[in-house]
Amino acid sequence: MSVEIIKAENLSKYYDDFLAVDHISFSVEHGEIFGFLGPNGAGKTTTIRMLTGILEPNSGKVKIFGLDMKRHKIEIRERTGIVPEMANPYIDLNAMQNLMLMGKLYGMKRREIEERSIELLKLFNIYEKKNAKVRAFSKGMKQRLSLAMAMLPDPELLFLDEPTSGLDVMSARMIKRIIREEQKKGKTIFMSTHNMQDANELCNRVGIINHGKLVAIDTPEKIKKIGEKHKIIELSLYPLKFQKDAFEEKIEVLGDKIRIYTEDVDETIRKIVKYAENENLKILTLNVEKPSLEDVFMVLVGEGNE
Repeated sequence: MSVEIIKAENLSKYYDDFLAVDHISFSVEHGEIFGFLGPNGAGKTTTIRMLTGILEPNSGKVKIFGLDMKRHKIEIRERTGIVPEMANPYIDLNAMQNLMLMGKLYGMKRREIEERSIELLKLFNIYEKKNAKVRAFSKGMKQRLSLAMAMLPDPELLFLDEPTSGLDVMSARMIKRIIREEQKKGKTIFMSTHNMQDANELCNRVGIINHGKLVAIDTPEKIKKIGEKHKIIELSLYPLKFQKDAFEEKIEVLGDKIRIYTEDVDETIRKIVKYAENENLKILTLNVEKPSLEDVFMVLVGEGNE
């Protein structure tokens, strides 16, 4: 039997006259990695702040572990770890001091904090920097330390706001690996992200928010089916000479590749062949692809949000 760890009921939030989150409802089950997607200004961060008790909704309810956020905020926070988008360790403290401070805030015993801190510093490959001030850390190191701080009390639920945003490849891979390992231990993870590849690789389900409204919520594969009537033809021509107005379909030129979005693959391929013949062009490659999660995301939120 599934257990709801997060339950949002008819949540809304105004900033003066602006409706940032518009009466959304959803739940996240125990052991899920749930991705929360949306363009800038869609309401992602506002929603996370309501789910973590930082902001109070204008209407609706938040329940975490079956507990009402308004009445049980402290108890919920004791069982929750939060990593905001901007890495937030104290830059004038060293890595170990940041972890010690976090452990004290959670009421952990000193020996327990020290043992757990060493374990996490090694896990995130920053143990050798334990006595270095965070001011000198790279963004990736700060993000790894922030996640270590959130994981210090071994929380049941993690909120991660853009956990791999702007990170180098190695740091991003490390964080994704650790997220998967935490899920295997039975943890529930709620993560917002702009990275469609991360969402596709990590998440059991995703919710897409746009202009404060939930426009889709399902598994990544089922959400991709929304765009199945649209196929993508990706081709490369030599020489790279292409007139967009020769086709009625939506077209993108990406480097030396041309992507054509179509509902009629056969007709569009015939057009491409005729165009190449007329312009004396050689077709180097031509592939028909299904829409990715990113392609469907753009369909759902609209091109104006790019």
